[in-house]
Amino acid sequence: MAHGTKGNYSPTAASYARALLEMANEQQQPAPIGDELRDLKSLMKDDPDVRQFLASPAVGTAERLGVLQQAFKGKVSPLMWNFLGVLNQKGRLGLLDQIADAYADQLDEQLGKVEVDVTVAQRLGDDQLAEGRRRVSEALKRDATVHQFVDDGIIGGMVLRVGDKLIDASVRYQLQAMRDRLLSARPR
Repeated sequence: MAHGTKGNYSPTAASYARALLEMANEQQQPAPIGDELRDLKSLMKDDPDVRQFLASPAVGTAERLGVLQQAFKGKVSPLMWNFLGVLNQKGRLGLLDQIADAYADQLDEQLGKVEVDVTVAQRLGDDQLAEGRRRVSEALKRDATVHQFVDDGIIGGMVLRVGDKLIDASVRYQLQAMRDRLLSARPR
C-alpha cells in the first residue's frame, strides 16, 4: 500500500466523494474543491472539538447548521457550502475527513496520477530520484508521485510499491531467490 490515502475510508465516504467530484467537474473546479476539502479536513484534525461537534448525534441538524453558517457561509465555494448542507442533513459530517481522502484519491486517478513508494538501501540524490520518477511515470504511462524510503536491509537495488503491487528488485530478494534455487536443486 502506498503511503498515500488509498483505502483509508468507507464505501459511503467514497460515494459522497464521487458525487462531489462529478459536480465539481461540471463546474470545472475539481482542484479548488479538493483544496477546500483538504482545508476542512485539516481544521477537523487540528481541532478535535470541531470534529466531535460535527459528528455528534447529540447535536441537532438545525443547531449544527447554525454553527456551519457562522463558520463557513461565504467563506467556502457555493458548491462546498451546499455539500456541507447535504452532509449535515444526512448526519454524515463526521465522515468529512474520509470524504476528503476519497476525493483526493479519485481526483488523482482522474488526472492520471499515481503514488509510488521507492525503498532503497541509501538515499537517492535529487537527480537520481527525478530520473526514477521519470522512468516510473513512463513505464506506468501515468504521472508518478514518488515517495522515497531508506532501508539498508535490502542491501542494494530497490523495492517499488504501486498501489497493491510490489516489485522487489533488491539485492536481498535476489540473494534469497538464488539460495532457494540452489537448495531446491540440491541432490537428495
